Amino acid sequence: MLNTINFLGESVSRLIAGDNQVNGHSYIPEIMSKDELLAYHTEEHVLAAMQESLRCGYKAWMPLANDFMLRTILHHQQSTEKPLAFIFQSFAPIEFTVNLRMMAEVSPLGIYHRGTDTDGFCEAGRFDIVKDRIKMIKDLGIKAGLGTHVPETVLRAEEEDWGCDFYVTCLHNARKRGQAAPSAFITGKPKELVFYPEDRALMFDAIQTVKKPCIAFKIYAGGQIFRGLEHEQWQAAAENAIRETYANIKASDIACIGFFQRDSNQLRKNAELAAKVLG
Repeated sequence: MLNTINFLGESVSRLIAGDNQVNGHSYIPEIMSKDELLAYHTEEHVLAAMQESLRCGYKAWMPLANDFMLRTILHHQQSTEKPLAFIFQSFAPIEFTVNLRMMAEVSPLGIYHRGTDTDGFCEAGRFDIVKDRIKMIKDLGIKAGLGTHVPETVLRAEEEDWGCDFYVTCLHNARKRGQAAPSAFITGKPKELVFYPEDRALMFDAIQTVKKPCIAFKIYAGGQIFRGLEHEQWQAAAENAIRETYANIKASDIACIGFFQRDSNQLRKNAELAAKVLG
């Protein structure tokens, strides 16, 4: 169903799945709350979502490298003849070198330095920490990525050659409006963020400027594009967002969208829309 490209040396679908909802992270709590998300996402349901992803043509997920996801991924790999590939984001509460070893144990396609952590270090002028961590990933023989919400950081990393193999680029930059905060996984306080559509063009420009492959995420603005719409309008809004994304990223780039399978098969719906847009 889904188009594939060579991404980091492997055949990867141009749409992959994110796991914010699996870990209880919601930017639309009035539509799906943290408690609802965590209650639904048992290991059984996550493993079922991985199998449904394969049936829909997804080749990869982009999960958070916490204990729950790492254990679930191991069970998926042990029980599946041709499992998904995984592009990990680091998990801030676990010391980075320890987390890196945990991720490496399940042979990921790539690992990227989580965007909130990247942005915090860059704002503090600690570019050295980010560069050192990119090198640590590469020293393990794993493709290394840089996550960020800030277009200028993508451009700087490319210009100064921080050693990145790919970039993980958020289409919405909450850092510039005073909404920046440490990871909610550390503070325990969910961030009440508003995502602004005018940010998207700025990150699209950065994605098109850099030569290395990018993964675009927050395609649906964390679900906020659906606020104020009737449910029957959601599919058209989703298709418009997907169409805009693929029209403005490189042919070597892919997109990532989260999902919540409890009430409808969002994995399949997203895959069908991406397939329609990409032809």
